[in-house]
This record gives sequence, C-alpha cells and structure tokens, in this order.
Amino acid sequence: MATLATTKMRPVFPSTPLLRNALLSARFDADVYLKREDLSPVRSYKLRGAFNAMRKVIPEQALFVCASAGNHAQGVAFMCRHFGVRGVIFMPVTTPEQKIFKTRMFGGDNIEIRLVGDYFDASLVAAQTFCKAEGGHFLSPFDDEDVIEGQASVAVEIEQELGGIPDHIILPVGGGGLSAGIFSFFADGCRYSFVEPTGAKSLAAALAEGMPVDVSPVDTFVDGASVAKIGARTFERLKGINPQDIIALDEDRICRTIVEMLNVEGIVLEPAGAMAIEALSEVADQIKGKTVVCIASGGNFDFERLPEVKERAQRYAGLKKYFILRLPQRPGALRDFLDTLGPNDNITRFEYMKKSARNFGSVLIGIETDVPENFPAMFARIDARGFTYSDITNDETLAQFVI
Repeated sequence: MATLATTKMRPVFPSTPLLRNALLSARFDADVYLKREDLSPVRSYKLRGAFNAMRKVIPEQALFVCASAGNHAQGVAFMCRHFGVRGVIFMPVTTPEQKIFKTRMFGGDNIEIRLVGDYFDASLVAAQTFCKAEGGHFLSPFDDEDVIEGQASVAVEIEQELGGIPDHIILPVGGGGLSAGIFSFFADGCRYSFVEPTGAKSLAAALAEGMPVDVSPVDTFVDGASVAKIGARTFERLKGINPQDIIALDEDRICRTIVEMLNVEGIVLEPAGAMAIEALSEVADQIKGKTVVCIASGGNFDFERLPEVKERAQRYAGLKKYFILRLPQRPGALRDFLDTLGPNDNITRFEYMKKSARNFGSVLIGIETDVPENFPAMFARIDARGFTYSDITNDETLAQFVI
C-alpha cells in the first residue's frame, strides 16, 4: 500500500533526493546517505501523510481539521490548496509569526487559521471539538493508519533511489508516524536506530511500560520531535523493537550538527532534522563499511534561533562557560581578574547583577575559548588569585533567567 501511495504522490510533488554525503562517509568509514526531506515543498516529510489521508476520503469529505504549531500544519495547508478543499488549522496563540505566515502561504484561501490557547493541548481540544461539531475529518499528525502509510513513502523512495535496502537506517522519533511507517515497510531487512531528544523520550518510556505513557513535561527545543506521548497506532508497530536501538540525544548536542551542516555543507536543518546525523557517532562501530541512511526529516528553521543554537553547541562542546564572580569592590580588582584569562579566552558577557554587600559585587561573566582544555587552567588561575565564583553553565534553571 505504501508503494501505491508513493505512486499517487508523484503528480503532486517529486521524490526527495537521497544524497551520499562525502564528509560523513569519510568520518565514519561508511557510505552515509542523507534522505533530504528538508527539500520537500514544505521542507518536511509531513505533507506525505497529509496527502495520503486526505486522498482516501475526498470527494466525500471536504472539511479537514488539524491542530499543529509546525510542520504538520504546513503539510495540511499545502494539501488543502492542492485538493481544493477547506481546512481549519488550530494553533496556539504563542505560535511564532513565521510559522503562521508559512502555513497561510501554503494554504492560501483554502485554509483558516485559528489561534487558541497558550499551549498545544488547548489547541488540540479546540480542534477536536470543532471537528466533531462541524462533521469534519480530523487529521492526526502521526496516530493515523493512513498517515503512517503516507510517511512510509520515504522508505519506498529510499529503496528506489538506492537500488535496494540500506544496511542501517537512522531516523528521528516524535509521535512515531515516520518511524512506524519506515519500520513497517523495511521490517527486518535492515538495522535501525531510533533517535529521541533527551527531553522527550516517549518511545523509550512506552517500551519500558509496554504501552504509550505521558512523559510530560517535555523539553520543547526539538519541536519537531518533542511529543509527550507516542501514538497508540504507531507504538503498536514499534513495540517489538529492541530498546537498545533507541538513542537519546541531549538537546545542546543536536545543535552541534545544525551548526556544522549549515557552515560546512550549506544544509539548513531544524533540530529534529539534525538528530539522525548527530546520532551517527553513537553507532560508529556498527556502521563501518556499511550503507547507512540518515533521515533529515525537516528544515523549517527560524534563523532568529541561530544565536541560541550556536550558544548551545558551544556549551556542549565545552567552548563556552558562564559563571557568577564575586568581585571585590577595590581598585585593581577587575585588572586582577583579567590577568587570569589566557590568550584565547574571550569575554562575551560581562554584566553587574547586583552588589550583594558593600565591598563586593556579583558579576555574570561569559567566556568563550578555542579548545575546552583552556578552562581548567583558567579556573586554576582564578582560584590562585582568591576569587570566589560559581559555574552556572550547566544549571538549566538558573541559565533560563540570566543567560
């Protein structure tokens, strides 16, 4: 059925390219291919599931409803315009204007966007209530058999473009639609790695409990995969996988790949789209000499996030640290501190926060260096000068307020 769905898609949009990446292939001594879903018309794979689910109920159904603040909304909007049907898309009030604009651009006059609630859950309830009242067709972003079948078209194209089944596939997991579709199509024909963000390990939790469970609250940084509860239908297809094939990646670590792919390869990836590539290092011993496909699931990246992404990447790599210094209020104290810095230690932030006592002031300092080994030596020099400080680099709670 996935093959038929893929054939039906071709008049609507072309197959996304499967490209061998020379940089990654050399690094991991393997043939590493990227399935470039970031090059689809809506810069993600989501339009596949939307297309397949909608084509099966048209023309009997002409009203489609969904709740989404991202790629699913854009995929549904694109398909509403293509099929000439009405779509009502519910989004949180807090959705960035860029995502609203792109959804409206893809859907044109065929869609209506309703902003409801501060969080996705409120938008979802509103969408489902409206859909029931109006007799529309609700389009789930992942927990729908027709959506799963549509996402499986990624696997169909991989086999067609590669001329066979790869040895190893690495793919991101959020609600499970993409991974369930690909896993169902290739079955035991290859080895898999399923990648989740550390802040939203819904698949790992479901496998541990034997059923989908809510892992709220989730870290929403990897917005394309930050799902609190994997779908019931998707988990039914994935429940037999080996838990050891699941890889959890720290959100800051994922930023490292986003920056490298942008600077070196000129590829723009969203956090979820970079996860499979970053996970290569976790399976380096398994993939030597193998044919490996990484699913670059999306490239809807808001460049206003780039400073944050760079910051996270540097912190993960150990190239940037933040600390609060207790600076004596005496002549020459600042000069004494500056003398502790090495030739490649650069101050990127210096901010008096408050005077905690008459003779001392609290200063927030950010230091960037070229190799992480510089920091132990720098802190040793600071200690030798008798300064008091607190390293807050990895204190996420405090960092949210002061960094």
